[in-house]
Amino acid sequence: MTDKLRVAVAQIDVLVGDIAGNTDKVIQHALEARDRLKADVVVFPELTLTGYPPEDLLLRPAMMGQISAALAKVMCEVSGISLLLGYPHYEADDCYNAVAVIRDGAIHHSYHKQLLPNHSVFDEKRYFTAGTKPTVADINGVSVGITICEDIWQPQPAQQAAQAGAQLIINLNASPFHAGKQRQREQVLAQRVAECGLPIIYLNLVGGQDELVFDGGSFVINADGEVTQRLPSLTEQLAVVELELNSAGRLIPQPAEVIPLPSDDAMTYNTIVLGVRDYIEKNGFNSVVIGLSGGIDSALTLAIAVDAIGAENVETVMMPSRYTAAMSIEDAVAECEALGVECHQIAIEPMYQSFLTALQGEFLGARPDATEENIQARCRGIILMAISNKGGRMVLTTGNKSEMSVGYATLYGDMAGGFAPIKDVPKLLVYRLSEYRNSLSQVIPQRVIERPPSAELAPDQKDEDSLPPYEVLDPVLEMYVEQDMSPDAIIKAGYDSAMVHQVVAMVKRNEYKRRQAPPGVRITQRAFGRDRRYPITSGFHED
Repeated sequence: MTDKLRVAVAQIDVLVGDIAGNTDKVIQHALEARDRLKADVVVFPELTLTGYPPEDLLLRPAMMGQISAALAKVMCEVSGISLLLGYPHYEADDCYNAVAVIRDGAIHHSYHKQLLPNHSVFDEKRYFTAGTKPTVADINGVSVGITICEDIWQPQPAQQAAQAGAQLIINLNASPFHAGKQRQREQVLAQRVAECGLPIIYLNLVGGQDELVFDGGSFVINADGEVTQRLPSLTEQLAVVELELNSAGRLIPQPAEVIPLPSDDAMTYNTIVLGVRDYIEKNGFNSVVIGLSGGIDSALTLAIAVDAIGAENVETVMMPSRYTAAMSIEDAVAECEALGVECHQIAIEPMYQSFLTALQGEFLGARPDATEENIQARCRGIILMAISNKGGRMVLTTGNKSEMSVGYATLYGDMAGGFAPIKDVPKLLVYRLSEYRNSLSQVIPQRVIERPPSAELAPDQKDEDSLPPYEVLDPVLEMYVEQDMSPDAIIKAGYDSAMVHQVVAMVKRNEYKRRQAPPGVRITQRAFGRDRRYPITSGFHED
């Protein structure tokens, strides 16, 4: 038995479905772990070869052959180091979420994930068969128990590994971010350690995949429940974990750098930045266009886009109407100047007037209402999509979660675009993230943060003309949308009955809008789309 073990953890960003590219990345990191880090074993995240989540790609006839070829290539090109590699294991009519233990041209073990999550953003029971047995692999004389993601959230798999003789547990993950998730992970693993008495290495995927962002933050926890090493969040890193056998025969992780956890607002902001960057780049775009209004939502979206892909790759368009305040134009220009972004102005008044003239007969006798407001928003949507088509720039929309919840957005207008960076960010959090970004450098004018929000689609319009104040609306939405509280329970929590029922009705009525909205970064525990799935057509009522 060896008296020490060097484990390289590859916290990497992969592309779902790019089997060849992901395989090359595995080989590159394995060789670096062997040659530079002198590691005995290198560990990769859950389903590294396919990326996570591969969804119905797993059902494609070509997938099995590509995975077999990828494993063969890894076994051919990497020797002198063990690998723990996440992949889908096809066996007869079953597919397993698996880890291969590879050494010198052979797969020595294949562990099958036992606990398949089927909640929140996860849908693994649709694709995978659950494993039933522990796997303990001999890595240079050390008995290593293997688990995958959800396995570590319940006691049984870790206890099985300990009972099978494991001295160390390595947990491979594709665990997506939501606010507070890292603290939750570390609390859960401290509980597992207390139960099984073994140190655990927790390796997490990093990078954006559609709405999800995998935030890294891989860490090591010793048998006393102490975090002895933590990698940075939201960035790729290949790091080594050193473990030594003490006189009592216990494997002890050696103290290493424990990267401090960032503040909640910093973590959320940077998660959105990574999600935006990966969505743009992984979908083959290299630039974006944003409709800039002079309001806080578009200002925050602009800052995120610049931080994600650089000012030279961001174009903004200010599209004033007869209702646009002079200060909105001034503030939008100031934002662009502060960030070094190209800014254009295209007035929508001529096309808006053309629409009104064309519809004059159809609207005869009808009073102006939200219809005319929406025409303005749709004029802007046409302009942005035209710029996108002509220049190959992705349109980033600027709506926040509060607006998406109650439908305070225009379908085919300000909702038109390829990605919605702040779609899961409630309005009050928009303000906090704006203040956070300004703490790094002043890019959002203070007046934008302080002035009452307005869509500027009618004279002297303010959001509060149509909605409760955000200080009231956001908590109600959190209770109804994210916590699934009933209207009656929300009212009992101290909120006005008429207002609560109005908000609930708006949420229900606008499901059809949200279904047609672009995807956006998930930062809460209950985002629209992957998390919260309600029918558009429904007769359900509750008190």
